[in-house]
Amino acid sequence: MAFQAFPYPEDAYQYTAASLKKAWPQLHAGDAEPLPKDAKLIQAWIAFHAGDFEKAVQLGLEQGIDGYNVANKAAGIYATYLEDNEKKKIAMFEEIAKRCEEQQEARPDDANAYYWHAFALGRYAQGISIVKALSQGIAKKVRASLDRALELSPKHADAHIAMGAYHAEIIDAVGSMIASMTYGVKKEESYKYFKKALELNPDSAIARTEYANALLKLDGKKKMDDAVTLYEEAAGCSARDAMERLDIEAAKAELPD
Repeated sequence: MAFQAFPYPEDAYQYTAASLKKAWPQLHAGDAEPLPKDAKLIQAWIAFHAGDFEKAVQLGLEQGIDGYNVANKAAGIYATYLEDNEKKKIAMFEEIAKRCEEQQEARPDDANAYYWHAFALGRYAQGISIVKALSQGIAKKVRASLDRALELSPKHADAHIAMGAYHAEIIDAVGSMIASMTYGVKKEESYKYFKKALELNPDSAIARTEYANALLKLDGKKKMDDAVTLYEEAAGCSARDAMERLDIEAAKAELPD
């Protein structure tokens, strides 16, 4: 399956091995991914940050399980933002989840084996409808993977974002009472996770966008002004790579005309 091209190519997103190493802490403040030592994996990450997601997936998968994190991140971001075909998108999320399950067996202490599993299943659930996904037992799998990711990496800002979104999505789907009794989720917990994510990664556009989405799901029009402020802040963030640019463009699309 051919990938669509990244629509916002910029020289600023083109890293060398040396410049990537220097920028790594900022680029990976969200996912807490360690800098790889393998030169081929460095090239896969260079492709990812530049927006060549197809190449990043290819180079990552060539390295086997060692390359699953970059392959899964590239495929996940591409499917979220750039794949128009819903069937292909859902299939990609299923493939990511399967790779993550294989990875968890081989690398049980890799936080991103669990984070990307939760991410893929969460996006899959959104694609088929949250209510349908709940009936398939997906919510418990997402929660288990996010709990494990945060246990292994407490400063994983993106896992905190995902956990905040998890609480909001379930409450939005089934109501606060059933959500609390059946899934143990609460509105206050959702907000707590987003605040922690922004504390860990204060420059994150996606944290602000997902927080805004949660505000609207959980409190509706009462929080509209707060949500718009968060969308505006996200839209005003600076992009250091292709993923951040896509996050920012998505925030701009949420702003009222």
